[in-house]
Amino acid sequence: QMSNSTSLKEFLLLALTDVRQMQLLNFVLFLGIYLAALLANGLIITAVVCDHRLHTPMYFFLLNLSLLDIGSISTTVPKSMANSLWDTRAISYSGCVAQVFLLVFLLSSEYSLLTVMAYDRFVAICRPLHYETLLGSRACVKMAGAAWVTGFLYAALHTGNTFSLPLCQGHEVEQFFCEIPQILKLSCSDSYLREVGVIVVCACLIFGCFLFIVVSYVQIFAAVLKIPSEQGRHKAFTMCIPHLVVVVLFVSTLVFAYLKPRSISSPALDLVLSLLYAVVPPTVNPLIYSLRNKELKEAL
Repeated sequence: QMSNSTSLKEFLLLALTDVRQMQLLNFVLFLGIYLAALLANGLIITAVVCDHRLHTPMYFFLLNLSLLDIGSISTTVPKSMANSLWDTRAISYSGCVAQVFLLVFLLSSEYSLLTVMAYDRFVAICRPLHYETLLGSRACVKMAGAAWVTGFLYAALHTGNTFSLPLCQGHEVEQFFCEIPQILKLSCSDSYLREVGVIVVCACLIFGCFLFIVVSYVQIFAAVLKIPSEQGRHKAFTMCIPHLVVVVLFVSTLVFAYLKPRSISSPALDLVLSLLYAVVPPTVNPLIYSLRNKELKEAL
């Protein structure tokens, strides 16, 4: 048993399997997913940068989303792959802190960005005449910058708070990467109430953003249904549906992973949920955005 967090040199991550062949299979599967995510997001970034027709607010935000997706999957998957390959479970204390910080930073920046993208869709469909003025290049850079800065501050708050708690319940993290709920389980102090305070503040922010997205979409769909031509309606829907799908996938898995009651918590369920929010979105987001998108397909 560890006396407190200062004597902790490393954490032990969850081993997905102890069988050597399965570890190698796990390595190959994760490698495939990781390369697919890098390729898909890399293609979107390249297309947006190189094709001047895609130099619009919508694609500028999509480029930022792809950068965040590459970052978030690179925070969790490569370390897990390395551990499977070398048959180890260890992650250094500083490595664990870095994983927590980067993952919270990238995921909360992504959520802020999805909120900004909802505003972009709202202005494009409900205020088309003001689009150029409200979403000029300077405004877009400021909005994207605000999303990244919000994520950074949010991550600093969470990470500082989590690792300032004394950890004395051993050093085994029941997850294939360092995740705040799992690290809080190792805490032996009652100051988790402080973490609960932080979570309440964050939940308010998350709910605020979610409410903003919902209200935007209610107005968007109301406006789209008034469009007289079938073609116009179809175009408007194909512009908005991918973003809505991404938001729902992202929010539902994250909320369930972090706010589910302890009574239904199990290692298997925790693992599935973490895969759903940390590994699946970065891999499928580019597909969701490019499947129905003619401009993006042509650029690619």
